[in-house]
Amino acid sequence: MGIFNRETMRGDLFGGITAGVVALPLALAFGEASGAGPIAGLWGAIIVGFFAALFGGTKTQVSGPTGPMVVVFAGLFASLSGDPRLVFTAVILAGLFQILFGFLKFGQYIRLVPYPVISGFMSGIGCIIIALQVSRLFGYKPEGKSTISALKAIPDAVMHMNFTAAALAAVTLLIVFSWPKKFSKYVPSALAALAVGTIGSAFFPGAPVLGEIPTGLPELILPSFSKETSFMVIEAALILAVLGAIDSLLTSLVADNMTRSRHDSDKELIGQGVGNTIAGFFGGIPGAGATMRTVINIRSGGTGKLSGMTHSLLLLAVVLLLAPLAQQIPHAVLAGILVKVGYDIVDWQYLRNAHRGPRWDLVLTILVLGLTVFVDLITAVIVGVVLAALAFVKQLADEQLATIGQESAHSITKAEAKLLKSVEGKITIFDFDGPLSFGAAADAGHHFRERNQEHTAALILDFGRVPFMDVSAARAVETITCDARKSGKTVYICGMKPKVAKVLSGLEADCCMLPKFKFEKRIDAVRAAVKEVTAAVKEQQAA
Repeated sequence: MGIFNRETMRGDLFGGITAGVVALPLALAFGEASGAGPIAGLWGAIIVGFFAALFGGTKTQVSGPTGPMVVVFAGLFASLSGDPRLVFTAVILAGLFQILFGFLKFGQYIRLVPYPVISGFMSGIGCIIIALQVSRLFGYKPEGKSTISALKAIPDAVMHMNFTAAALAAVTLLIVFSWPKKFSKYVPSALAALAVGTIGSAFFPGAPVLGEIPTGLPELILPSFSKETSFMVIEAALILAVLGAIDSLLTSLVADNMTRSRHDSDKELIGQGVGNTIAGFFGGIPGAGATMRTVINIRSGGTGKLSGMTHSLLLLAVVLLLAPLAQQIPHAVLAGILVKVGYDIVDWQYLRNAHRGPRWDLVLTILVLGLTVFVDLITAVIVGVVLAALAFVKQLADEQLATIGQESAHSITKAEAKLLKSVEGKITIFDFDGPLSFGAAADAGHHFRERNQEHTAALILDFGRVPFMDVSAARAVETITCDARKSGKTVYICGMKPKVAKVLSGLEADCCMLPKFKFEKRIDAVRAAVKEVTAAVKEQQAA
């Protein structure tokens, strides 16, 4: 299937246009927060979005500046005193690193980062974005780009607030946090806040605004190195490359779950790398797969690469034709939009229920969150992955030692085989054969979809040999059970140990498991499933 497909073109165009409308205020806000200016945010969204869609491995992905990438880029921009050649050299190198990751097939390893680590650093990034914008809500521009300096500036910002800016920020926050969902189908909350805030500043002047924004095509920026800054540039490039890869592949997994498809991780890394490399040459801030924009694209009908490319072309038209209008946008309005972005990045769903899950996973999440906010992202991820791996190895070793000498009784019995044969393959047994690690959890959903054929009427999940379960595994089980129910299949559960059931219920990951379909023994689950399928077949024959 090519880029231009008559059957899907209408949906792709509408999805791309909708995603572009949503991306406009975010690109301006991210550009301003990065230090490179709003136009750099727009060019980053245009270039990364277009080439990542063209060469990437996720058909419905919409790419552009994201919170995690902007946090790292803003720190680099401040450290290098805003020297564009050095700053964008790091962006170019980051893109080249991502292309190398793709050719070396690193995509499969990046996906092995466990959920608590991802949750911790994403929540930490959300906290950083909010902290950096609080002073701007009051019309005050803090010195420095670190989280600590931003927090220290808040009291001065409150004491010397610009009341017009604070009022505009309050209106912006009210809109982005309380905008009705029924209106979001037509006008996204961020765009509504941007329009209302900008119009309000025209009637009530006095708040700091963006000012002059360059128009026309960007100038070519050639890479530059110096002995004093080479290590800093390479280190930042590597952080941007790894962070962008993780961010993009997580969004690809979200897209897979929504479209019931499977992306190509290594091809996606190459596409993101090409986009970031070209963006660096033309002064665009780095980007990655953007979850919210991707979800909006899919919900609006986008199914192919054309949707992501259309999103970029819409933004290009805005840059070439409407840039002068953006000069009157107040800083406080963009800060309010970014506060909502930071809030959405925080993993509230897990944090609310984490105390009811495994205690070590909660400790790990909090540790990574703290390291992300007060140290740096790469340290947070490395420490988190190493500790998670060590904890898993110890837990697995303990369980293996405890089960030495016990016989395996999980193979299908003659009685079960006879019952299953009577319904001619309409029942599928999905056997979790032993502990389900965070590595296995990443692909569990895909294995389920491959085995879950259209003619299957009932699914039996056998947890008889699962001694424990972490958060990543719990989320995978939630995806499998909910996916099956949405496709009209009855899900039977058997052999689940109280320890596993407690984790699932504590994280609310058992929302698609009905109590009446839970059994202690698999033979009982098979009998119940056969009875249901047989009754359904008789009803169809009678009709």
